[in-house]
Amino acid sequence: MPVTDYFAGLEEATAADGMPTAYVAAASLVEGARALRDRGFSVLLDAIPVDLHPREPRFEITYLLLNPGGAGTAPARMRLKVRVPGDDPRLPTLSGVWPAANWAEREAFDLFGILFDGHPDLRRILMPEDWEGFPMRKDYPVQITTPVKTYEPLQVTQEEFVANVEAAREHGQRD
Repeated sequence: MPVTDYFAGLEEATAADGMPTAYVAAASLVEGARALRDRGFSVLLDAIPVDLHPREPRFEITYLLLNPGGAGTAPARMRLKVRVPGDDPRLPTLSGVWPAANWAEREAFDLFGILFDGHPDLRRILMPEDWEGFPMRKDYPVQITTPVKTYEPLQVTQEEFVANVEAAREHGQRD
């Protein structure tokens, strides 16, 4: 079945692995999600945000959906994608459609700074409460202050190498 048959607001996309994939506009996200849920995609497996910086729209979230099948229908999987602008990264929450979206949206907020309007508990989930910024954004400043460590290779003569091997064998035989 073409993905556009599930909901008129879906735009079919091709995927290299053949999994049905569709884009939906942010304004139609909740309506499209409800239509998919009501057509059997009752399980949200994951929500995967991606930072496409410097491209605009900057972010994209992929929702992985599962129709477990039953009542004469075969199990099916689907990707639902939504583009999120970089200047105002926000979407409506899908936690009312799929409760599993709650924690996935918190993770997207915590690491990418994407806001989910109507979310019941949008706060950090992985980073400390006092953390500044969003570490999975491509423009997040890397804060490495440790100098790079370099080592010189150990140089031994052939005689020293043989002596070390023999000493190791003797030590191993005594244990």
